[in-house]
Amino acid sequence: MFSYVSFLSASQISDGGNTTFVYVIIDKKTKTRTCIITSGYPPMVPSDLTMSSLSVALQDVSLLYLDGYSHEMALAVAKQADQMKVPILVDAEPERTREELRGLLSLASYIVCSGKFPEKWTSIPSIPSALLEILLQYPRARFAVVTLGENGCMMLERSKDGDDYETEAANIENVAESLRLKVHKDDILPTCVSSKFMRLSARGPGTIFARLLIGTAESIPASELVDTTGCGDAFIGAVLHGLSTDMPPETMLPFACQVAGIKCRAIGARSGLPWQSDPRLAKFLWAKRKEIDTA
Repeated sequence: MFSYVSFLSASQISDGGNTTFVYVIIDKKTKTRTCIITSGYPPMVPSDLTMSSLSVALQDVSLLYLDGYSHEMALAVAKQADQMKVPILVDAEPERTREELRGLLSLASYIVCSGKFPEKWTSIPSIPSALLEILLQYPRARFAVVTLGENGCMMLERSKDGDDYETEAANIENVAESLRLKVHKDDILPTCVSSKFMRLSARGPGTIFARLLIGTAESIPASELVDTTGCGDAFIGAVLHGLSTDMPPETMLPFACQVAGIKCRAIGARSGLPWQSDPRLAKFLWAKRKEIDTA
């Protein structure tokens, strides 16, 4: 479904090393999984690459994805991408330390994280308020998205058109609650509800001109739910596709939730991923084509 960029010109082979392995244990009764990670050795470090080879590897890249793995190398790549004006999406995993993520997040154009990350990073228990704090901390980020499993996702998108300092700020918790009331509980397929762009505040001193969006997840019968391994990666892959094709957030969020939901129906992180021709994705891709045709 997605295109891949070859970094063969920047690859390195280490004699006597070992490849990273992840062992996944799936509990069929509880529909949960446990991952056991064996890290690769030796780790890749910035000195493994010259800046010229890195520049060549990035020259045709329109969007860079990083998750903080091998964080020193990831930061070196991010800095080079930033110099080359390549937008960066950072997958902020809660397992990463502040040292591993702080530099990447400061360069991020887009931030995606799981449900545990916002509170861990900001010490704010409420997700809407934590997202606002994240965008205040990282003013270069255009949006922050948190995935919430069966509860879908939430996005805080910064306005591209500047700010309106004369308007009174609305409490983001109240905005979130009003959006939740707009969600139709009977919808089986993913949908999205959005606020308008407005000045938003939380309990802290900062405010931001942005809008809040809630994307719902597909309602999957228990008999069809096989394995959630890789659902987060599937979601992010769909977001990357949406960004690469200029898909509006109102379409991109339910599209990403749909891709993740489809993946749940097969064992492993890849076997259940849909192709672009999958009829279950048609309405999202058709909405994008229709937008292009009417532009």
